[in-house]
Amino acid sequence: MTIQRDPATFQTPPIEIETGRQPTATVIWLHGLGADGRDFEPIVPELRLPSAMPIRFIFPHAPHRPVTINGGYVMRAWYDIRTAEFVQREDEAGIRESEQTVRDLIAQEHKRGIPSQRVVLAGFSQGGAIALHTGVRYPERLAGIMALSTYLPLADSFTTEAHAANQTVPIFMAHGTEDPIIPIERGRQSADLLKRAGADVMWRTYDMAHSVCIEEIGDIAAWLIRTLR
Repeated sequence: MTIQRDPATFQTPPIEIETGRQPTATVIWLHGLGADGRDFEPIVPELRLPSAMPIRFIFPHAPHRPVTINGGYVMRAWYDIRTAEFVQREDEAGIRESEQTVRDLIAQEHKRGIPSQRVVLAGFSQGGAIALHTGVRYPERLAGIMALSTYLPLADSFTTEAHAANQTVPIFMAHGTEDPIIPIERGRQSADLLKRAGADVMWRTYDMAHSVCIEEIGDIAAWLIRTLR
């Protein structure tokens, strides 16, 4: 069942899909640069999650903003990207604005009866970066974080801003070995940083570019079932 809602915090309503009646968990899934909430909507049936595990999937749309690396072209983006190195001249204001957007979505789920311990933050590429950034700083325990083909932004402030509530949170990180957009080494460095801080990181690589593959979808499903069972 697909539901459209219009929280006051969004100009465009997030897409919502419930895999069963009365969901007991929520997955907030953020899309990549230039895409929108519809990008990962088709993946829900592909996960083949058990019917006894009703989950609400929320796919928000990033706001439109000019992206420097793309010549200032206006597109949906969770934050500006100023250089091809990603971690240079980071758009801290944009990152923290999107962090607050995710926090607002979690607060909305609280009001609907889903505690933070039953919320997974997920995302692909730029969306995965926001999921990681927000999740490790969130002051209440989350169920887990899923970060696909991405990296941890504002890494220099991670050690001082990471919250103890999610120090050991389960994190699923996946990356393509031939990724030309976000090099696999960038993702691996972020995974190592999180591991050293105590996070329960599952790191997986796949023979692919900047995308998602069938094998990865199977691993995502298994991780979600294990994390939310």
